[in-house]
Amino acid sequence: MDTSKRLAAVQSPIIPLIGRLTRDNPGTISFGQGVAFYGPPSESFQKVRHFMDDPIINLYGPVEGIAEFHDALTMKLQKQNGIHINSENKIVVTAGSNMAFNTAILATTDPGDEVIIPIPYYFNHEMSLVMEKCKPVFVQTDGKFHLVLDKIEASISDKTKAIVTISPNNPSGAVYSKQELIAVNELCKKHNLFHISDEAYEDFYYDQHQHYSVASDGSTSDYTLSLFSFSKGYGFAGWRIGYMVIPTHLLNAVKKIQDTILISPPIISQFAAIGALEAGDSFIQSKREAMSKKRDMLLNELSDLSCLIDSPLSEGAFYTLLSINSEKNDMHLAQSLIEDYGIATIPGTAFGIKDGCFLRLSYGALSDEDIIEGANRLRKGLKNI
Repeated sequence: MDTSKRLAAVQSPIIPLIGRLTRDNPGTISFGQGVAFYGPPSESFQKVRHFMDDPIINLYGPVEGIAEFHDALTMKLQKQNGIHINSENKIVVTAGSNMAFNTAILATTDPGDEVIIPIPYYFNHEMSLVMEKCKPVFVQTDGKFHLVLDKIEASISDKTKAIVTISPNNPSGAVYSKQELIAVNELCKKHNLFHISDEAYEDFYYDQHQHYSVASDGSTSDYTLSLFSFSKGYGFAGWRIGYMVIPTHLLNAVKKIQDTILISPPIISQFAAIGALEAGDSFIQSKREAMSKKRDMLLNELSDLSCLIDSPLSEGAFYTLLSINSEKNDMHLAQSLIEDYGIATIPGTAFGIKDGCFLRLSYGALSDEDIIEGANRLRKGLKNI
């Protein structure tokens, strides 16, 4: 029997492939999957223990999330993001921000609609669009992976329904400025489009860069969807908890999607996330400082690589995207780096980069010692390309 033609058009996920190659080559240091080096704060486990004997955790909950979590998120959004929850917008809890993105696409588009995504894109975004039979419209960014507004506007057609932004960015590590994001919102207002703003890496930005939540401008509530995650900043990857702030007029559609796919977000994970928020700003601040040191260490280790076309950058998140002076296929290069040098990376083609040879490095999960050793292995491997 044939598999779905819909899924046949979707690219195979790169992370499991690189993960398999890494496992097949014991001792490999992985700059592959983007996870944090730490787990949730102790307050999360205290909250879980407090509710372990409460039968509520074994039941279905409200489709949009429990009231206690909504209250905590309302306070967080106002304090940290400048987003005020009112009659114009609503919070919906999801099983991570990947689910939030897929839900956003289902709620705002129909098959055949177009959605603009800047290159390099997050591969699961592109996969979701193809899976939902939408047409992703790719728009190049500039030399530092920032938005080029003229190119975005030139890509808008009568079939366009949304523009997607990710800031801080996966895979490039770029942090879009407030001016860039406001300009995207102005385009959305002008052309009657949705702005889907993925802010999963909101807690990681360095030097002069700052994270800006576009929904902090309350006048954009009617067309802005903001996606958030506990996986990165709070080390919650396995707990599968995220949330979205959506226009109120989309709530009924989103609840239909949630009830069909998820029924309700896991209650135990929501209580754990409440505990994480109770840990306060100091937890996130300490992790940002630690991640900044790892970032500085990696960039310094790679600064003298003569095969790089541009100096590696990482303004936020925990990624850097290397542009390599090579004619070699980046997937073949990534495979040989694992098999011959014991270092795992992600090829740029997975993020939609067709021209040139690019590798994404994630330093978020590695110890300082592994960053240095991994950079040494990478240097050796790239010198022999």
